[in-house]
Amino acid sequence: MRFGCAVGAVLCTILAGAGFELPQAAQQTASITVSAAISLKDALDEIGDAYEHSHPDAKMTFNYGGSGTLQHQIEQGAPVDIFFPAAEKQMDALESEGLILAGTRRDIATNVLVLIAPVNSGLVKNFQDLARPEIKVVALGEPATVPAGMYAQQTLDHLGLLAAVKSKTVYAKDVRQVLTYVETGNADAGIVYQTDARTSPQVRVVATAPANSHDSIVYPVAIIKGAKNIPSARAFLDYLAGPEARAIFAKYGFGVPEK
Repeated sequence: MRFGCAVGAVLCTILAGAGFELPQAAQQTASITVSAAISLKDALDEIGDAYEHSHPDAKMTFNYGGSGTLQHQIEQGAPVDIFFPAAEKQMDALESEGLILAGTRRDIATNVLVLIAPVNSGLVKNFQDLARPEIKVVALGEPATVPAGMYAQQTLDHLGLLAAVKSKTVYAKDVRQVLTYVETGNADAGIVYQTDARTSPQVRVVATAPANSHDSIVYPVAIIKGAKNIPSARAFLDYLAGPEARAIFAKYGFGVPEK
């Protein structure tokens, strides 16, 4: 009897142990890598934390930069699951190359383009002031790789200021570098998104670009073909479009696309 009880106890221990460990072995961390426009950083950092909290099996990794730079990284084979640029141009390019998983693209957020100056400077009061000789340096994102720079160039062209501003323009690798140039006084003015301007007490918004002066500022998102964990990537895209993420985007000043 004692032997039988001992064997039973051992079996129970083994089965209990197996029953406890097997689900753990099956539960693997879902790692998701998102290449996103740097203007999304503050909102996405908070969204990522919230998502990991509500999805303990998920591990979010964000790679931030200029949308064009991120596009080129993906074209060169960077291991990315989700692309989240600040313009349709970069997404269109990847889609035309067959690098986007069909049926996963959707628009998530919108933004507004603004002219900023150092908080204690009174030199710039509107876009037309950029042409004045007293304004020596204007910071813009590199138009070829930074959507904010592309929108800024379109705006200056629309307002008839492009030629006058070109000789005093310093180009930045991304919109946050534009913000830094103005914060530090290395630029008399810069053109960024309103969401970037809101992050810094060292700059002030002096003007808002007319809505018809540039392409619509829309942030699309999609899964990259060949993503290592497509079901997890789909789940995060659904979360981005849901009420919790939208509330966080709104908190940081992003708008909701009309469609």
